[in-house]
Order: sequence, then C-alpha cells, then structure tokens
Amino acid sequence: MQLSAAEPISSLSAEKALAALQSSAQGLSSSEAFQRLQRCGPNRLPPQRQRPLILRLTDQFTHFMALLLWAAGGMAFLARTPELGWAIWSVVLINALFSFWQDFQAERTLAALTQVLPHQVRLWRDGDLQVLPADDLVPGDLIELEAGDQVPADCRVIEAAALYLNAAVLTGESLPVARTAQAQNQRLRTSEATNLLPAGTTVAAGRAQAVVYATGADTEFGQVAHLSAGTERAPSTLEIQVGRIVRTVTSIAVGMGALAFIAGVVLVGVGPLESLVFAIGIIVANVPEGLLPTVTLALALATQRMARERALVRRLSAVETLGCVSVICTDKTGTLTANAMALQNTWSSDEPLLLLLSGLCCNASEAVGDPTETALLQGAQQAGLDLADEQQRLPRQRELPFDSERRMMSVLVHWQADPRWPEPSSWMVCSKGAPLELLQHCSHWLRGGTITALGPAERQVVRSANDVMARQGHRVLAIACKPCDQPHLEEEELVLVGLVGLYDPPRPGVSQAIAACHHAGIKVTMVTGDYGLTAEAIARQIGLLDAPAHAGPDPIRVVNGSDLHRLSDAQLRQLLKFRSRLVFARMAPEQKLRLVQAYRALGDVVAVTGDGVNDAPALRAADVGIAMGRSGTDVAREAADIVLVDDNFATIVSAVRHGRGVYDNIRRFILYILASNVAEVAPFLTMLLLRIPAALTVLQILAVDLGTDLLPALGLGADLPQADVMQQPPRHRDQPLLDRPLLRQAYLFLGLLEGSLAMLGYGLTWWSHGVGLWPLRRLAPTLLHHQGSAELLLIQHEASAVALGSIVFAQVGTVLVCRGGRRFRANRLLWLGIATEVIAFVVLQGWPPLARTFQMAPIPSQLWWWLLLCIPAPLLAVQLRSLWRADPHGSNRALA
Repeated sequence: MQLSAAEPISSLSAEKALAALQSSAQGLSSSEAFQRLQRCGPNRLPPQRQRPLILRLTDQFTHFMALLLWAAGGMAFLARTPELGWAIWSVVLINALFSFWQDFQAERTLAALTQVLPHQVRLWRDGDLQVLPADDLVPGDLIELEAGDQVPADCRVIEAAALYLNAAVLTGESLPVARTAQAQNQRLRTSEATNLLPAGTTVAAGRAQAVVYATGADTEFGQVAHLSAGTERAPSTLEIQVGRIVRTVTSIAVGMGALAFIAGVVLVGVGPLESLVFAIGIIVANVPEGLLPTVTLALALATQRMARERALVRRLSAVETLGCVSVICTDKTGTLTANAMALQNTWSSDEPLLLLLSGLCCNASEAVGDPTETALLQGAQQAGLDLADEQQRLPRQRELPFDSERRMMSVLVHWQADPRWPEPSSWMVCSKGAPLELLQHCSHWLRGGTITALGPAERQVVRSANDVMARQGHRVLAIACKPCDQPHLEEEELVLVGLVGLYDPPRPGVSQAIAACHHAGIKVTMVTGDYGLTAEAIARQIGLLDAPAHAGPDPIRVVNGSDLHRLSDAQLRQLLKFRSRLVFARMAPEQKLRLVQAYRALGDVVAVTGDGVNDAPALRAADVGIAMGRSGTDVAREAADIVLVDDNFATIVSAVRHGRGVYDNIRRFILYILASNVAEVAPFLTMLLLRIPAALTVLQILAVDLGTDLLPALGLGADLPQADVMQQPPRHRDQPLLDRPLLRQAYLFLGLLEGSLAMLGYGLTWWSHGVGLWPLRRLAPTLLHHQGSAELLLIQHEASAVALGSIVFAQVGTVLVCRGGRRFRANRLLWLGIATEVIAFVVLQGWPPLARTFQMAPIPSQLWWWLLLCIPAPLLAVQLRSLWRADPHGSNRALA
C-alpha cells in the first residue's frame, strides 16, 4: 500500500491519512488485517544476507595452505603410500571443521541478543482494543502508545497528548522532541517530521494514537539497515597477516620440496617414487599445519576471557585487530553517557519556588518519561517537595509543548495563594527552556522575594551565571513564570526565577577508559548526532578533550555535519591528520561512514562504537565494529564484530588489552612452531647431503605438528597480556607478524639448534650399537627400501625415536625461551601442554601398536639422558648468545 510521492503522509491531515491507508477510527477488521499481512509480510527486519553455511565450510577447505596439503596428500597416493595420504588429508579435515565450528558458535551466541522491536502492541481491531504480537502489525493498523513504549513501526500521529519522542536510536539526539497530529507543509525525513513516529524510537512522555504506514524493511529503520548491508567488509589485519605467512612459508616449502625431489633422483640415485615421498616430507615439514588451528584456538580463548568481561566477539580475527586499533570513533548517547539527566546545580535566591515551578512544567513521572524532566522531579522530591500533592492543588489547564525553534515549553496552572510567591494571583504561567532564548521573553526577575525589572546589567548577570554552569558541562535550563488574572497562556513579559543545571552522567569508568586509551596512543573521536555544544561539554567532562590551557582560540575543533559536508576528502584527511582530539556533531549515517573511510585512508586502524541504527554503516566499514548489546539495535549488532553486553565503553579498553596480548602470543607460538619445522627438515637435508637414512618419517613429522606441539603452542596462546601492554603505542597496520628478527630466531637459531640435536641423537643411537657414519652410509639404500635384517630395522626405529624425542624435549626448552622468563604459575594450560607433549611421546615410542605405526621402537634406558639434556639446551644457548651480544634481555628483544 503506497502513497503517491506527491503527497507524503506527513502533509495529510489525520482524517486524510486514515483514508489514504483505507483505515478508520475503529482500526482494521481482522479479515482485512490478515489479507494485508499476507501481502506485506510480518513486521520484522529481514535477516542480513550471509554467506551460506555450506560455502563458509568449503572456504575452510580451499585456502592456500589447505590446497597445498590436498596436493601433498594426492602425491602421497601417487607414491603408493596411501596411509600417508590419508594422514595428510585428515589434517585438512580437522583444521577446517574446528575453524568452522568456532565461527558458527559465535554466530549462535549472538542470536540470543536480537531484541529491538517490542513483542506486544496495543491496537484497535474490529473496533476493540486488543494486545497482539508486534510482528502482526500491518499498514493501516491503529495503535495506542504511552510513555515508555517503543514504537513498533513507522506511524503517523492521529491524536497526541503532551507527546514527546526519544529518537536517539535514529538521530543520536538525546533530548526528547515534541510530536503532534498537525499536518506538515513541507516534505521532511521521518525522524524530522513532527507528526511521524519512526520505528525503534521511544515515547518519552505523553500518549498517542497513531496509524501504521510502514512495517519491517519499509521503515526508515530498515532503509538504514539496507545501507549497512551494502557496505563491504574489509579483511582484518590478522587475516591479511596470516595469509601472508601461509603464502610465504608454503612457497618455501614447495620450492624446497621440488629441489629435494630433483636431488633425490639425480644426486642420491633413488627412484622417482621414493624421491616423491622425500619431497612430500620436506613440504609437510615446512608447512606449519598447526598454525591455523592454534591461531583459531588462541583467539577463541581470548574471546572466552572477553565474554567473562561482558564483551561478545562475533568474528574471531577482530580480537587481534583490536590490538592495532589507533582510532576509536565513539557515539555519545547510550555509549559514553547513561542517557539519564540528573539535577546538579541551581542558581536562584528562591530555590523552593524554582523547583516547584520546574516540577509543574513537566510531563514525566519520577520513573517514566523524559530524562530531563525526570531529573527535575527527582530533584524537587529530594528537596522535600510533594509534587503529586502540589499538582493536585495547582492543576494544569493548558500547555505549549517544547519545540526546537522556541526552545522552551509553558503550561498554565490554576494558582492559589502561596507564601513562596509575593503577589496574589488566580493563574500562573510556568515556563522552562534554554536560558538565552527564554531570557528574551522575560521582562523581570525574582530576587530575594522581590520582583524587579531586568535591565542590561541584570541580563548580563544571568548570562554569566549560565556561562559558569555551562562551562561545568551542565545542560542549563531557565525557569520563569507569569502571574495573570485571566486563563491566557502567553510567553511574554515573564518573570525569571532562576536556572537549573542538569547533566547526562557518563557511564561509570568512561573517564578512566578514555585516559587509558590516550596512554595507549589511541585517539578517541566522538561522533554523534547530538548538538555540538552538548557534545563538546560531555567530551571535556570525560577527558576526551582537554580543557583549554589559556585564553584565546581553542585549538580543539568541534565539527558539525554541515561543516563536514563542505570539506573535500583531502581537507577532511588533513583535519584528521593534524588534530588528534575531535568531536563530530550532527552527523548523518553516510557522514559517519565517510569519516571512518577517511581515517582508514590515512593508515589508521579504526574501531567504531555505537548502539543505534545510525551507527550501523560505520560499524560495518570499520576495522572493528563495537555495538551495544543491551540498548543496541538489531542492525547495529549485526554490523558489529564485537558486542558489549553491558553497554560499557570501559570494556573496550579491556578488549584492546586482550587484542594486544593475542598479537604477542601469536608471535610467540609462531616462533615455537617454526623452530620445530626447521628441525623436521634437517633429517631430509642430511639424508641428501650425507646420503644416510632419513632420521624421521613423514608420519612422525605430522605427530609433532598436530600431536605433541599443539597443546604447548596453545598454552603460549593462552598467556595473559603483559602488565605494560597498554603503555605502548599501537602497532602499524602493516607491521608483519613474521618479521626478520623472528625468522632469524626461528630458522637460524632455535630451529638449527633443534635440528642439530635431533641428528646428534640419531647418530648417537647408531654409535651406541657400534655403527659409525661411513657404515651407516652403506646401509642407507637398504634401509631406504625398508629392507635388511630385523636387527637393523630395530636400530633404525630406535634412532628415529631418539631423533623425534630430541625435537620434542628441545621444544620444552623452546617454550621457556618463547615466554621470556614469565611465570608458569599463571598459565596452567602451558603446564598441561608440556606434560601432554612428553607423555604423548613416551606412549608413541613405548606402546607397540603406535610404535609400529610410526616406525619407532622403545628407547634404551642409557639414551634417555640425552633427551633430558635437550630440555635446557635452548635456554643455555640463548643465555650464551646474550652474553656474547652483551644483551641482558636475552630473547625478549627479538619477541618484543
């Protein structure tokens, strides 16, 4: 059911609006409502289009590392080693299923938060007032709304009684606005027309009868959701970094595997099939199969910790991205503030009268209604006034509601003799509003019980008092009155009684959170639809903007949306580059989106916080979108990467801390995994160079990568962030996880050490049986084809077990090196990982069924001393290198 573009519903009278929607004062009939429901669909937002589950699952099987392992498994089948092929393919399967399950679980957890539209609504059907699910609303339904109700669909006001609407969810404006049933003479947006109620907004005061004209996706709510859905999601920094590591390492692996194949055929003289098996061994040894599941598990552990601190992560990679956030663009209303005014100060010589008049000029109750009026009522109550009794004694007769042009509201009450007022009167006009605007309607003021004229000097006193309160961050209201003998409601020649100062209190911990962001080198920019002066005052109060240090032009700028519209993209980038603390006010959704894109064009990593529909496009375009879970909307939560369940901005600091800790932990277990990979390559390179039997098999390499190494690597990923992690500036977006110092530490130092220990252990085993290097070279062709006597095969299996054990036990020392001397007591998972690693190796080489599968034999007791010496070897090597370099910090510098 559509109205013509030439006659928007806001321009029609209430009667014509009902007629245009083919409705009436009795509402729709049940049969007509059913037909419209079938035609228009239920009153709910359509779910955001997501990639199908089956395609999200197949993505886990087709990334670069997975494709390489698929190819390696296929080559193993070609080499007539099907057990090896199945083992490699099982690695791909395990990685894919685990990563997919983590993402799926996060999506399911978020589904419990999707509550934005009211579940029940009071409406007229068949001439009766009924209560039905909001999903059943259709265009033409006539609904009843009162203070505290959430508007379930886009509606046109038919009747209004002192109606005020809180539209912060759409506009970002925290102050309620008046709504009437009068027709509009000009075409306006839904959120701006004074006779329209947009879906998702809240009735702050009064009551209304309204007719529904748009539901579900056709509402303004749904249109902003469509804008958000059309914004493409950029890959996270972690996804980029891990992809780069995978491509680099796997390229090296393929190159080395190809060289090994050629060398095996040309130099060693083995057949193509045997050389292919060795090439597969080189590839599998170089590919960090455990990297992706370990990264996923580390991020999952961080998300669990963040969940305990009331932050729900929807995309795992966003945890690490938080660690390099350099800019936070935060909404004000409902994010930095509690959206609840409180009476803070008064300026009057007659405070009891001031509070009485302010209470009489309110439409709210003490518990429900406009936060500003609620604060006035509570302040009067705390001062000992019984406003309920006063309102009965001084009943209201008429009202002029607040509007944005007059910036004031007035009521006419039937006055009775009161000792707080110096003159007898039958009627009293009570007014409240913005001080400078209301002052223009005043001719006198009340001082010490005496009414005197307001001259220029007296007006300057009032302005100065207003300035003092405003500089403290208060929202200042002026209270005035006018005695009259006739019931005429006029807003001229008023008597100013005084000023009240109110403020929207910041959320607990917000000031400390902003200070922590500044210490961590993170710029915090307020982006709101609220008034510029209000936004600046709040920003200064919470420490987002510093107070001016001296008189003169303030170097801090508050940029309005209209000013931003006049700036070119280049000018905007210049502004953002050279001014670190900014407030953007009166921002439209597309302007928030433009702001995020400008920050990202400067190389910043941007996090955006918000709770309203107007925040959703910027949430989706940001590197990290952070939505409010309690007061946030469906659209905002769907667009975000992280949802703050407690709506607390301070939780973001904790999330950033965990993000930085995750980055450090990922570097540590990358070092740990790559070190063992180098050691696994050493036996194959030694076989080619010295023409001796291979010390390890491909299955043994897989046992290290996905068996013994996995839990210790996960333990490294579970480390808590270091104490000084928030004292460092954010790293650059392009700073690599795998840099040259880490590569040198992994490949040329720890990996080379572990490889040497493995080959020394292998040779030591043969030497203990009386076989030296040259005899071993003669035995190589026989052992290569798994021939020879049972005794020789047993020695080969023992030697392989010692070589594998040397790597496993050396990795225990490598774990200590990677942690940089941090206490173990704080990481039980790492203790569990080390214990499991050692026990798993003992079982692999000692339990006959597994030993036969992995071609190992129990290690003789006289060789266990060698394995125990491998544990402190990496630690001693690091200490010796530190002494040689005169570096007291040891390995920590390479991992910093």
